Amino acid sequence: MFSTTTTFIVYILAMLIIGIVAARMTNSLNDYVLGGRSLGRVVTALSAGASDMSGWLLMGLPGALYVAGLSEAWIAIGLTVGSWCNWKFVAARLRSFTANASDALTLPDYLSARFCDKYRLTAIAAAVIILIFFVVYCASGMVSGARLFEQTFGLDYRNALLIGAVSTIFYVFIGGFLAVSWTDTVQATLMIFALLLTPMIMIMDCGGFAAANELIAQKGPEMASFLKGMTLIGFLSLVGWGLGYMGQPHILVRFMAAGTVRGLGDARRISITWMILCLLGAVLVGYYGVAFSMRHPEVSVNNPEQIFIIVTQTLFNPWIAGILLSAILAAIMSTLSCQLLVASTTLTADFYRRLIRPHASQTELVWCGRMMLLLVAVIAYIIATDPNSGVLRLVSYAWAGFGASFGPCILVSLLWKKMTLPGALCGMCAGAVTVIIWEIGGFLGLYSIVPGFLISLAVIILVSLATYKPKNKCELLFEDLERQFWVEVKTK
Repeated sequence: MFSTTTTFIVYILAMLIIGIVAARMTNSLNDYVLGGRSLGRVVTALSAGASDMSGWLLMGLPGALYVAGLSEAWIAIGLTVGSWCNWKFVAARLRSFTANASDALTLPDYLSARFCDKYRLTAIAAAVIILIFFVVYCASGMVSGARLFEQTFGLDYRNALLIGAVSTIFYVFIGGFLAVSWTDTVQATLMIFALLLTPMIMIMDCGGFAAANELIAQKGPEMASFLKGMTLIGFLSLVGWGLGYMGQPHILVRFMAAGTVRGLGDARRISITWMILCLLGAVLVGYYGVAFSMRHPEVSVNNPEQIFIIVTQTLFNPWIAGILLSAILAAIMSTLSCQLLVASTTLTADFYRRLIRPHASQTELVWCGRMMLLLVAVIAYIIATDPNSGVLRLVSYAWAGFGASFGPCILVSLLWKKMTLPGALCGMCAGAVTVIIWEIGGFLGLYSIVPGFLISLAVIILVSLATYKPKNKCELLFEDLERQFWVEVKTK
């Protein structure tokens, strides 16, 4: 216990030091929100990956594989394809379009500028959607942190929840976007180390691949099947996770903060390589966690989402286990920090600055952002106080909400010049409402992001065609942004 506690304390102190250093470089709202659009390729790549993969990577996904076997691996495949498409078709254009469309700092800012929305209806709608779903998303991160401290240190759930939340909130509060991005880079490195080492040791402990596979077969041969009990709806629900990438504000903001458009090609290759290795490691931890349980019947696995924690505590030296368990904290803190930052800056930039204090000083806006961060964190904390909250369930709901409401809107706005303001507004609302209704009704057992994304896309196209007027201001702006984008692509 001493070694694990020491490791956690050292790790948390390191993150706080990074936050303090970043705070000294945060002088304006642009710095606090996007780090002055100065991120290099490696930081852009790894911070985007780390902000995406939350505690779900080391808890939710391994837990799903532990229970159902390789059929749950389709989630990882869908996510990899979706992430690659996001980097390929959205990243560079979004970086260029947001910088050249009134230097937009947030997604609501961008949508308002892109569609010449003088009443900022798209910005208000986008901000409301962000706040609704990010509160749920932040709650999932806090639940993951509470589960980690609860299992590792034997703490009461509420005390564990408080420690995990405060650890993250502090360095985001003082350091803003730079603190989040720099710490994400460190956290991404720790995560890939843990996810490559742990499954290797698990397989060795079981006597090699053949012996481990035999142990899994004893539980049931269907565990090794990618198609166990698979239906078309089940398949679409699993791979449909990949549709969500194009609408996740905490990932898209990394593209917006990149130093150059050309550098995003290298960043894509780094990020996708990191992602494939991490997802593969998480799948193997969950799958071979079954073999681990068969070999160690004396070890109780009451909560499948804690299989990674249990394995590391059982198989590793306490000091090494402390480092590996810090990887879970890294995954949780990286995503939660970015989510809190995006939610708070939405309140600051799109409500406070635009509607309440348009002439507020940069210092006032930075401090307003910090206060809004605390507000969002408190609300998320209240939701997370339910000890029965499932990490994967909370994440899936928020992921679908963002993917369906923003995904089609962002993608089409970057590629189709005939998209209109009514099309964007109706599409966003249609996607969000579809997800909420679908989650309540549970229709067909289909993951809500699939119908939400498709309905949002259809509404955008149909409403845009019905309201389109040739050579309108939005179309002319798109053509100008498109020209500037290609200039940036060709500029070394």
